[in-house]
Amino acid sequence: MPLDITQQEAGLLLQMDKHYFDNERFVFTGLGDALRIPLFSGDKREEFTFDITRGRIELRKNTMQNRARKAIILARIDLGGSPHRNPDGEEVPCPHIHLHREGFGDKWATPLPDDFTNSGDVQLTLNEFMEYCSIITRPVIQWGLF
Repeated sequence: MPLDITQQEAGLLLQMDKHYFDNERFVFTGLGDALRIPLFSGDKREEFTFDITRGRIELRKNTMQNRARKAIILARIDLGGSPHRNPDGEEVPCPHIHLHREGFGDKWATPLPDDFTNSGDVQLTLNEFMEYCSIITRPVIQWGLF
């Protein structure tokens, strides 16, 4: 399966309703940990993964992403990390969002859109990102101490 898809296909996959069909509850990841949550389209023909990873040292560093077909990153948010340098040399400060771009994958970043109201609130940003990624039936994610 090719790792690059058309811009139109990426947009359709990002907008496609996604569902979590299991009953497992998850705990928001600890420092240096990762969480991988399987999602599916309503007819279960398309598989998606919702990933959350945390930095090892920096408490504010979080990455959330939505992948299709195992390896194609449709959207990724980086919080509390380093600036990102785009292929054209432009530097984009954190927080930022990466959206699939045909021919480049997730190599381009832009500032967070207005859909995200407070990037300093990780729980709020997680919920807003799930909405942005069209996750309709959401997994239960419990919050730990950090």
